[in-house]
Amino acid sequence: METAFRMQSAGHEAFDISAEPAAIREEYGAGHFANGCLLARRLVERDVRFVQVYYGNGQPWDTHTKHNEAVKGLATSIDRPIAALLADLKRRGMLDDTLVIWGGEFGRTPVSENGSGRDHNHYGMTMWLAGGGSRGGYAHGATDEFGFRAVQDRMHVHDVHATVLHLLGIDHERLTYNYAGRDFRLTDVAGKVAQAVLS
Repeated sequence: METAFRMQSAGHEAFDISAEPAAIREEYGAGHFANGCLLARRLVERDVRFVQVYYGNGQPWDTHTKHNEAVKGLATSIDRPIAALLADLKRRGMLDDTLVIWGGEFGRTPVSENGSGRDHNHYGMTMWLAGGGSRGGYAHGATDEFGFRAVQDRMHVHDVHATVLHLLGIDHERLTYNYAGRDFRLTDVAGKVAQAVLS
């Protein structure tokens, strides 16, 4: 109960982005996602260990129609806040100790769906890591020339989990949770840490 009280009493100040200088708010920009990125920095600054920023607000990335028109606006609305978050963490000396993971549910197909859209693609997708012991300026893996299927340094989701857990200081082979009377690993019986991704 004490912890719950302290969280509630500290919450108002932590979530008050109006306390940020105007120059910082301008750097992040306006909108739901920009506010989320700024709040993420404020929470990490206050020793919150895990923060998720979700892009929502009624503008889905599920571009099954009008892909080209939609993605320009969607990308514009996330590029600035993400760049500001990374720059802000670095400026404050927090990026080395903060792992930032960016990703989505799927990649997108390199071909048209219904004339103007793009479908889900689970054969090749992009995600990136920054800070927290990850290797900067490095691209791991590649798709085929068509951009459809991962063909080089492919990573299973278990490999991604093993690598992220390693960066968090957790051995994925020893982390278990009990379910239905059996101990399970997040990486099941697989998962390899991608050493090349580490700084």
